[in-house]
Amino acid sequence: MFGKLRDSLTRTRDSVFGRIVNVLGAGEIEEDTWYDLEGLLIQADVGVETTARIVRRLKSRVVDEGITRTDRLVEALKIELRRLLADPPPLTIDEPRLLTVVLIVGANGSGKTTTIGKLAKRYGDRERRVILAAADTFRAAAIDQLQIWGERAGVPVIAGQPGGDPGAVVYDTIRAARARNRDLILADTAGRLHTKYNLMKELAKVRSVAAKNVHGAPHETLLVLDAPTGQNALAQARHFKEAVELTGVILTKLDGTAKGGMVFAIYQDLGLPVRFVGTGEGIGDLTEFDADVFVDGLFEG
Repeated sequence: MFGKLRDSLTRTRDSVFGRIVNVLGAGEIEEDTWYDLEGLLIQADVGVETTARIVRRLKSRVVDEGITRTDRLVEALKIELRRLLADPPPLTIDEPRLLTVVLIVGANGSGKTTTIGKLAKRYGDRERRVILAAADTFRAAAIDQLQIWGERAGVPVIAGQPGGDPGAVVYDTIRAARARNRDLILADTAGRLHTKYNLMKELAKVRSVAAKNVHGAPHETLLVLDAPTGQNALAQARHFKEAVELTGVILTKLDGTAKGGMVFAIYQDLGLPVRFVGTGEGIGDLTEFDADVFVDGLFEG
């Protein structure tokens, strides 16, 4: 299962972290070592603040442990990178419950609707009775796209009219789920530009409808981020985090970018765990995120 996650890091590994190993080599630690390391980490979209934190910790280890050789610095770097990725609590999707509601949020073009189709297939294969809510009513194409993915995953889709009330769609989906004995709702939500105040209001409304009609809902609110957009994706994420209480991130298109280092910025800057990673275009190309596999995969294929 985690082989796909490791394979998706090929570009990041070849273009950045493989170079870190080469740059550090097996020589003595010098002042240039730190400049080179900082530059490569930033190039991987680890982020300026997170990079500075990593380098500070490494410098402390060098002093405390008497490290003088750069090859030992590589192993210390792996340890520090892993420390940044705190182990999250189990996903509530996996807990037994009469009805679980999951909101999927994210900007248009992030791969949000496609990801919902993949999640539907994943949990349908695990004997969850999935139903989809087409609550991105602002974009007619989003409704059509979700219906296509629903057919591929073999799950029903509840949709309203384009331009309709997204909260009403979520409400109708909750009623349909109870009537049809479905136990997992995956709700697509509007993904227009995050700077639009109305979008944020609509997300808050959708969340309120779920909370009023299902105990403890939404049980997860997952943000879909487009890995190739790097730090721009993080800027979007901050706005979504202000509008709804996010519980995790799904990172798409990781296999198509050298910016895999943004995972560390997601954990540090947003305080959110990465839950899933998109590893291709197929309906089965979604894998759980594993921090150990991720860090090892940055350095070893």
